[in-house]
Amino acid sequence: MSRTEAPPLPEPLRVPVADSHTHLDMQDGTVEEGLARAAAVNVTTVVQVGCDVKGSHWAAGTAAAHPSVHASVALHPNEAPRIVHGDPEGTARQGAREPGGKAALDEALAEIDALAALAHVRAVGETGLDFFRTGPEGVAAQEESFRAHIEIAKRHGKALVIHDREAHADVLRVLADAGAPERTVFHCYSGDAEMARICAAAGYFMSFAGNVTFKNAQPLRDALAVAPTELVLVETDAPFLTPAPYRGRPNAPYLIPVTLRAMAEVRNTDEDTLAAAVYDNTARAFDF
Repeated sequence: MSRTEAPPLPEPLRVPVADSHTHLDMQDGTVEEGLARAAAVNVTTVVQVGCDVKGSHWAAGTAAAHPSVHASVALHPNEAPRIVHGDPEGTARQGAREPGGKAALDEALAEIDALAALAHVRAVGETGLDFFRTGPEGVAAQEESFRAHIEIAKRHGKALVIHDREAHADVLRVLADAGAPERTVFHCYSGDAEMARICAAAGYFMSFAGNVTFKNAQPLRDALAVAPTELVLVETDAPFLTPAPYRGRPNAPYLIPVTLRAMAEVRNTDEDTLAAAVYDNTARAFDF
């Protein structure tokens, strides 16, 4: 089986569900094709997430054109240091960039702020901290950007979508210190059961992706088992994190049923009950 070949369509869910975090702009085929495949398996709603200024404009435009798409806009945690310090290696989709300093970050944040005011933009994110790709020199820019996104989300009454990679304690610290928005979502939740209890106490939503199905992901399954039903979401983060048995192949919203069924097993519940709860939670989290 080719690693580049799209996995087959799973058996449709009986109850509609929402993909709380996807990147349609990074997937093969047209938006219309992706949404049609998702709808065929009863994934009826997706949240399209922007990671930079250009991607956030695209997310907003796509949501405006498609009733089943809701947009989230932001500068990804790895994007903020690239804007400030430059990206001579061209590690992002924009290619090589010169350092822009604080002024360039402020300018980019102002564009995100303007997009966040739009009605079909339901959230601000993915923002947060990522200590996996960004070294110590980028931490200050990441935290400044994160705090600015929190403020934008609160001012516009939008959900906040968190990207937290190898930065659990610092993400929780900034949220507590800055004051988290009323609706805060940990995208691709990556903490353990202990952190899930902390998130639950704070009322943060926890969105689980295909990596919950990976063999080495027992801490994730332990977290899923203790997370309150009313705070659980499901996502693809497509084209990344394709669930087993398709790990390494391209992900897309139509594969949500694979992850949701694995989640139902972990939680010892039936898929219809979980799908209904997840849809309601997603609608509440993103106010649609």
